[in-house]
Amino acid sequence: MNTLTEHDRKLAETLKSLSVETMTEPPKPRRKAILWITGVLMAAVVPATVILISPNSAIAIKTALFGALEPATTVRSISLQKDAIESNKLPVDAKPSSPAAREITGSGYVVAPQSTAVFAKYQGEITGIAVEPGDWVQPGQPLVILKDPSAMLALEQVRATKVSADLVLAAREISLAQTEAAFHRVETLVQRNATSRKDFEDAEAAWMSASNLVDQARQDIISAELAIRIAQEQVDSLTVRAPFAGTVTKLTAHVGDTVLARADSVRESQSLLTLTDMNNMVIDADVAETNTSMLRAGLPGEAVLDGFPDQPFKIELQRVAPVASVEKGTVGIRLSLLNPPAGIRPNMAARIRISVPEPQTQSQP
Repeated sequence: MNTLTEHDRKLAETLKSLSVETMTEPPKPRRKAILWITGVLMAAVVPATVILISPNSAIAIKTALFGALEPATTVRSISLQKDAIESNKLPVDAKPSSPAAREITGSGYVVAPQSTAVFAKYQGEITGIAVEPGDWVQPGQPLVILKDPSAMLALEQVRATKVSADLVLAAREISLAQTEAAFHRVETLVQRNATSRKDFEDAEAAWMSASNLVDQARQDIISAELAIRIAQEQVDSLTVRAPFAGTVTKLTAHVGDTVLARADSVRESQSLLTLTDMNNMVIDADVAETNTSMLRAGLPGEAVLDGFPDQPFKIELQRVAPVASVEKGTVGIRLSLLNPPAGIRPNMAARIRISVPEPQTQSQP
């Protein structure tokens, strides 16, 4: 119950009047005895009364006797703090956490290191295109087919030269066999003193001349075979093939166009297509040159692409550029990609963040 009984209120008023009287009048010898007895009675009666009445009644009596010592909210807050400390909700003497690792931020772009503009080696007319942008091709796979009639004629010509050389060699080998047989007959006759020394020398000279003619014919055949290989290589090069495995990222060739030889095409920037290895891409980024001293290969980090803002992925510092940019006050870095999102493409904008651990201080002996 929260209400005081009539007896409790009278007791509280009596005790309060005694307390006030004690404060206002100087105690006399008899009053001292009365106050001492009153204190003893109060010490015995108040606890018993507190047991019987509610906690609020006890607080009211104490307040009436001694005045308001502390606000109830202060007592309650102290109790709550104590309970929080005991339940580990309010840490005591908690040490501040160690400072987080420093971070280096920057921006850059996705780059494919192996990306090549493909040119025709020889001049020709485009008669067919075997790929489209986005196609993945294997090494040696046909990309563009050209036609050059002069190259085909040159091949046919050297092939005919080879046939003529073969016929000449055959005829000279027959002549060599005849002169060799004649030389051996004269040689036998000379041993028998049946012919002159001059006939022997003439037969020997004819045999050696026929042998040299055979060697020349064989050399002509080798030259003809080499010319065939050169002409065949030019004809084969009319079919432009993939130099490595990759994806066709750009196609500028059109059927019916006449393309120049490689030297002229490079000078005029007239490539057929661009082939890119999409499986080994990196990020080239710029960071403030004030961070150069903290950069080293192997530092981990995180990157976010503008095309995939909700798919951050891990990166690793691969190398730092040997020179800084005077215009921008930055230094270039290259970062390896660890499990990037599917569909990543070259030239995508990227924001990077590299974690740099705090330097460890060495303890003094």
